[in-house]
Amino acid sequence: MVQVVLIQPQIPPNTGNVARTCAATETELHLVGPLGFEISDRYLKRAGLDYWPYVNLQYHPQYPDFRAMQEQRGGRLLGFTVSGNHNYLDWKFQAGDWLLFGSETSGLPPSTLELCHARLYIPMTQPKVRSLNLSVSVAIALFEARRQLTHSDS
Repeated sequence: MVQVVLIQPQIPPNTGNVARTCAATETELHLVGPLGFEISDRYLKRAGLDYWPYVNLQYHPQYPDFRAMQEQRGGRLLGFTVSGNHNYLDWKFQAGDWLLFGSETSGLPPSTLELCHARLYIPMTQPKVRSLNLSVSVAIALFEARRQLTHSDS
């Protein structure tokens, strides 16, 4: 199944909400540091409620640590970015895909985007809105990938 990767998340409640979504869908969650908070942060725990025992959480102190593990497992890196060139609704997700999301303040680093198989975006109609909340973006992308994979013929 697909996996969610948060690269250098900064806001504990966003990460907690993503963790809760991953717990509900039994999706592995990868946090790539440095993080903008401590894993023990009370806001992180509060947003995740009492679901933390159900989160398959993997922590990678730095991006090279994550990449070494990801290369070993295989699968496509899909970077979600407002500057993407593929609408996520038109993308054909695969079971081994890694859904990458950057920090709330700066998004995915250019060096990470260069390594992505594709750069996906979530369309928004209001041009003055720069981006969606991180946890909302993760939920939108994850549920579309799950929808496709649940209803695929492969």
